[in-house]
Amino acid sequence: MVNYWNQLVFASPWVFGLLAAPVAFVLWQLLRRKQLYPTLRLPILQGVAAHSQPIRGLIKQYLYVLRVLVAIFLIIALARPQIAFSEQEVSTDGIDIVMAIDVSGSMNALDFQPDRLGAAKEKAQNFMDGRPNDRLGLVVFAGESFTQCPITTDHDVLKKLLKEVKHGQIEDGTAIGMGLATAVNRLKDSETKSKVVILLTDGVNNSGFIEPLTAVEAALEYGIRVYTIGVGTKGTAKQPLQTAFGTVYRDVEVEIDEELLREIAQKTEGKYFRATSNQALEAIYTEINDLETSRLQVSVLTRKTEEFPIFLLIGAALFLLEMLLRYGVVRSVP
Repeated sequence: MVNYWNQLVFASPWVFGLLAAPVAFVLWQLLRRKQLYPTLRLPILQGVAAHSQPIRGLIKQYLYVLRVLVAIFLIIALARPQIAFSEQEVSTDGIDIVMAIDVSGSMNALDFQPDRLGAAKEKAQNFMDGRPNDRLGLVVFAGESFTQCPITTDHDVLKKLLKEVKHGQIEDGTAIGMGLATAVNRLKDSETKSKVVILLTDGVNNSGFIEPLTAVEAALEYGIRVYTIGVGTKGTAKQPLQTAFGTVYRDVEVEIDEELLREIAQKTEGKYFRATSNQALEAIYTEINDLETSRLQVSVLTRKTEEFPIFLLIGAALFLLEMLLRYGVVRSVP
């Protein structure tokens, strides 16, 4: 019942101003009650007890309450109570998104928790969870690139393949052009209205046989928007290095070609972001999610059901009850 009242809205709330009438009527009845039904104090009541009709008398005294309730329910009905149901209808073919993630050795750096690659995988999965209706794909790159998962609506398979991404699974290096070209190749045949690549890297293009700007030209030809993310703290970061004596940790200068990443994003009408912490990376994925959500054509459909017949029926039932009591039960009471 509480939930019912919480969902109720009124098409003509101004009608509630009429409630002043029944309130005034109640006050008037209370003021004249002493005149209509004066109190008689007697030391001995046995003489009048047999002639009294207390229950029927009380009913007659307070019969006006039913009339007040009838007026209240009539006013509520006139205010047109409604219950509204809202639905969202997405009038778009959806969005195809490929995430291209750098898996080069520098992604082992410990300026993120547990490391750069671990943080990138965690935030990418959170992003997937926020896009349940889109087709998503995954490309990994280092010295070369390959498709870890083609675009699919089976996000469970995609998440499983994302978990299998690790350091050293391909030749080391940073082939940004190759990573972007592979992602573009996965989207070029897509017929959706919006095609997006999210490219994440922590370095400078130093490998591969496709130049980044050549891949950008392909993205432009197929109408693909590219968001670029540079991952790494400012200055230096501890990075594990393998030596003859085992793993050692050294402070390595963070080098990200921000100018290139900014140019890629600008030319494809995307946006460049710099992530210097886990929290910043989370915020970046959230912003990209919001930017792409805003591109959807969403219409809100609101359906309303009229509830005034219920209040009219209650008011009519109370009116009939008053008539029954007035001209039946208490008719003969003085």
